[in-house]
Amino acid sequence: MAGLKFRVLLDSEKNEEIFRDIFISDTDNFESFFKAIVSSFRFTGDEIASFYVSNDSWDKGHEINLMDMTYGDDDVDSLPNVMKDAIIKDFLEEPDQKFILVYDFMRMWIFLIELIGYDKNDPAAGPEVLLAMGMAPPEDSRIASEQLFAGEEDEHDDEDDFGFDDFDDDISEDDFSNFDDYQY
Repeated sequence: MAGLKFRVLLDSEKNEEIFRDIFISDTDNFESFFKAIVSSFRFTGDEIASFYVSNDSWDKGHEINLMDMTYGDDDVDSLPNVMKDAIIKDFLEEPDQKFILVYDFMRMWIFLIELIGYDKNDPAAGPEVLLAMGMAPPEDSRIASEQLFAGEEDEHDDEDDFGFDDFDDDISEDDFSNFDDYQY
């Protein structure tokens, strides 16, 4: 067992660094890591989330879900895709391994995670926040995507993007009287 030190940076709209350094055992699972992250930012942890194994370009790789999202048979030899079954050390490929955590897919909170320390002589008893920089915004401060357009009233609600009415009041049933005359 070894201790891993991860820097967890909250990708925020402000130009300030908000991050936490979390120390966790390499034999711990991603569910424990997830709980440590969201609690360190004072989020409830009640929303759906996924970790993604990443690279230096922050590309999303293998997905590790909070809940089992598979349908049907899975490849038995594949890496686990559920946080409670995924052990952190099984996903360490680089000395500065990166992960992305997406929390609350409606609000899209994104955490950029990088391994910044490894201590083989000091196993962590449990996840521990070593350093907290910056004030985390309230979890509900980001507008959910479903709320982006809610309540926006347009003075031309019945018009499409080209200025045409969605409803053509000039059409009557007589306009469709010869509908059966057409050959299909």
